[in-house]
Amino acid sequence: MIDLLSSLVSGDINLITSLIWLIIAAGLSIVGGAIGGVLLAGKDLGYELAAMTGGLLGPAGVIPAIFFGLVVLNLLKN
Repeated sequence: MIDLLSSLVSGDINLITSLIWLIIAAGLSIVGGAIGGVLLAGKDLGYELAAMTGGLLGPAGVIPAIFFGLVVLNLLKN
């Protein structure tokens, strides 16, 4: 566990750390999508439906971008 934390802090990119960063980014994008959905369409669709829709569609753009970014960082580091 200490090795994992030290590799996360030092910026070492391997399979485990990239999966952890992908999970963290997906969780934050779900929360951000829900907040954005409520702010944009809360009054029109209802706050619960807007939050669910935003939470489902928020990671659609974030997950491929994070994956691509991690691949590029890994290629640049090597």
